Amino acid sequence: MYYSVMLKMKGKKTVVIGGGKVAERKIKALLDACADITVVSPHLSDHLFRLYQEEKICWKQKMFEKKDVAGAFLVIAATNDKHVNQQVFQSCEAHQLVNVVDAPENSNIIMPATFKRGDLVISVSTSGKVPGLARKIKNELAHQFDETFASYMQFLEASRKRIIEEVDDPDRKQFILRQLLEKKFLEASDEERMKWLDILLQQKSSTDD
Repeated sequence: MYYSVMLKMKGKKTVVIGGGKVAERKIKALLDACADITVVSPHLSDHLFRLYQEEKICWKQKMFEKKDVAGAFLVIAATNDKHVNQQVFQSCEAHQLVNVVDAPENSNIIMPATFKRGDLVISVSTSGKVPGLARKIKNELAHQFDETFASYMQFLEASRKRIIEEVDDPDRKQFILRQLLEKKFLEASDEERMKWLDILLQQKSSTDD
């Protein structure tokens, strides 16, 4: 059984073994999370080599050794060699987070299929059993939750702060927050959203008078 969490990875030492397409996908998400990434591989894909040149990742141009994972918070074995991946797993300490690509039985953490819309993060997992299905469901949800949710999330965050500061009555706070989740706010322009929020807050003020 797995326990779903969101990890704060900023500055966390992360070691990825492998420099191919699978490693690329893993590293993209890690870069978004501002992890401190070191890649261990004799070769890098063109994309990863550009990231190395741009100093976005570190690169140890070598075959894997046990010492490469020392002190790492998260270790990802992303090679196409099952023997090397198994060696990575066996080299990690019990307290380290380890993901072995295509071998959940040798992992204590698995990466769900994930997409973002601003601060909205939606992840789908089949507990490592059917990753293709997880990706399919993720793609369907990504179509449903399109790019408009990014600005909507920003609006909701700013609005929540205003409501907490300007509204004293707890019931009134909850009422306004529920109103902001109505479909019309999602579909409205930024200007319309702010206008309707102001109206809701003014209605509260007029009640106090």
